[in-house]
Amino acid sequence: MPDVFVNYRTGDEESAATMIARELARRFGDERIFFASSSIEPGHHFPVELVKAVEECGALLAVIGPRWAEIRGVDGRPALEAEQDWTRREIRTALDRGALVIPVLVGKAARIDRTVLPDGLRELADRQYKRFDHRNAESDLTALGDTLARLLPELASTDRDARAARDRAEEEPRERSARDAGHTRMRARDVEQRVRGGIGNLNGDLGAFLNEPRGPVNTGRGHQYNAPHREGDDSGTVHERFERFECEHRRSDGER
Repeated sequence: MPDVFVNYRTGDEESAATMIARELARRFGDERIFFASSSIEPGHHFPVELVKAVEECGALLAVIGPRWAEIRGVDGRPALEAEQDWTRREIRTALDRGALVIPVLVGKAARIDRTVLPDGLRELADRQYKRFDHRNAESDLTALGDTLARLLPELASTDRDARAARDRAEEEPRERSARDAGHTRMRARDVEQRVRGGIGNLNGDLGAFLNEPRGPVNTGRGHQYNAPHREGDDSGTVHERFERFECEHRRSDGER
């Protein structure tokens, strides 16, 4: 049994009706959406299938474009005036059943004028509508699907977009936890590699470290010389410093 019946008029925004039906079928499943050109199998009795589907649907979408009320039948009169016009019959059947009927105004189509509607269809003019514009097709189709999912709870079990959103929401914490764990392992490995030898800082978090130093090490301020070093000035005075650290004053002020 279809939950949503897509009603349209041949010659008026058939492409929009096709896009709507395809997107809803993708989201909720083919069996949930009735669209005459794709839902009726070859060889099946067309009128019987249409009547059965519209009598069982939970909602009917009346796709209405700018020419919806202007299309004429073979007799030259507006098709909407003919009692046997299928577009008219489908909408009236849904209204008589008390089903949810949503006008979908396409492009620049204006709200339906009650004066152009035949008896039995004038209620359509009072129904709150949705809009569909080819320029905003993705967002409009999403909004239409969200509306149907909210108004027809039975669609929730087959809502693929809602299921995908739930899966993403559940996956994000796992991915974030994996990224954090990976970052921690990288930091630990980096610290381990940097500690294996030499002098330096641990990622800027700790002070200087000494790991298996060879030879004299100076961790304070000033120069360090590990080999003989000579300094001189213009007067010829020469000072020599050796590899060993020696203080300029061998004794502190308190020693004799």
